[in-house]
Amino acid sequence: MLSDGLAWIGVHSSADASAVLPGMLGGISLTCARGVDADEFLIALGADLDELADRTPCKDLVVPVRRRGDRSPHVNRAMYGACGDWVYVLEDWGMATWAAGYRAVPSMRPAPGEEFVCVTMNAWSPPRSVVHAPGDGRVWQAEFGEDTGQGSVLDVALRAAGAVFPAIGEVGETVLAAHYEEYGPGLPGAVFTAVGAYCGLSVDQGAVQAGDLPAVLLPMV
Repeated sequence: MLSDGLAWIGVHSSADASAVLPGMLGGISLTCARGVDADEFLIALGADLDELADRTPCKDLVVPVRRRGDRSPHVNRAMYGACGDWVYVLEDWGMATWAAGYRAVPSMRPAPGEEFVCVTMNAWSPPRSVVHAPGDGRVWQAEFGEDTGQGSVLDVALRAAGAVFPAIGEVGETVLAAHYEEYGPGLPGAVFTAVGAYCGLSVDQGAVQAGDLPAVLLPMV
């Protein structure tokens, strides 16, 4: 496994998504899926078949400039790759397409045997969240600082990484505020560390920042 893990995504989560980068670094949302074909998953998210077949590196992918009166769907870059049993998608436009669309878009709904783990930044609609579809057709969600409450292996990983903070009913408002002040800045890194540990997933920071991974344009849901 690569040494990069996923913590670096969380560490840079509060950085601006830099338009000058050929790839991505700040504000990245992550969606991981297994039990699904990689290309079929990207098509379900809205990827164009021809564009997907081209395997264009993110650094060479041209995002169309929208002009006044243009009614075509707004599109965003999505970089993707595979690690072990998982296909992963990285997006830096503010949230994850899958998290935004799985409730309303039939092709994105998790079917039995298909597992999804998503960390979405929800830049325009906080809070930041972890979404888990464990493969039984159900979907669980937790805000940063919480677990899903299902006692799952993912919940165990979140707790082990320090990504689950005490509840206000357990410690009181003053203690909780102090906890967030001390540990809050490291919370995104802890969340991504937990997801990486659960999925056995590592993503090369250098390749992502340089835009070397393949990418497609996904329509905004």
